[in-house]
Amino acid sequence: MATLEGKTALITGGLGTLGRAQALRLHAEGAAVIVLDRPDMEDGARKAGELGAGVRFLGCDLNDLQRTEKVIGEEAERSGGIDILVNNAALIINKPFEAFSLAEYEDQIRVNSSAAFAAVRAIAPSMKERRSGKIVNFTSITLNGQWDGYVPYVASKGAMLGLTKGLARELGPYGINVNAVSPGAVVSEAEERVFADRLQQYNDWILDRQCLKKRIEPDHVASLVLFLVSAASDMISGQNFAIDGGW
Repeated sequence: MATLEGKTALITGGLGTLGRAQALRLHAEGAAVIVLDRPDMEDGARKAGELGAGVRFLGCDLNDLQRTEKVIGEEAERSGGIDILVNNAALIINKPFEAFSLAEYEDQIRVNSSAAFAAVRAIAPSMKERRSGKIVNFTSITLNGQWDGYVPYVASKGAMLGLTKGLARELGPYGINVNAVSPGAVVSEAEERVFADRLQQYNDWILDRQCLKKRIEPDHVASLVLFLVSAASDMISGQNFAIDGGW
């Protein structure tokens, strides 16, 4: 029997590089998967369907927190409850902190952290009623303080770590596990976009700092997420799991 048979999982940023890998892995283990991404995502429903029969697309702008809570709450009701929530979506921009406007800072805080709070508010009632649930929040290796040009992003991921700790304490009595995943430099479309003009230099810099001299792939992260949403992690909560190649 698949490890997630009968479970419903919602993954934010589900059509990005990391989200797709997670959707594929959770669907392969029997979960009904809902991938949430931007409402203007071209052919979102088709792209979701390519991840597996029954994988569904949910369009939502995470910048709109009230709308996010409403859309996810309605989806939870339609689905009979969400068993697994993966707050994976993130907005990432690289430039000196003085070059960020206040609006850009606020955008990253909303999408990368505040939207996760809204999502948990939407699904927590059904999880509490059933006294079970798994929530995984994405933090980041950038919290180690060794990265330049990501001040809003790092701030948002620090908020995600605090959110994880606080939620684990409050939701634990209801049988709900809340943990964080802190990926290192994963091979991704975002990486290719941000470092397009110096991709080889960036790759060499990463490998020089990792203990393991090979790049982290999306499937590596998906395997960790699968562990954290499966019964194998039933007695683990409030933790931050680094998957960074030994930084």
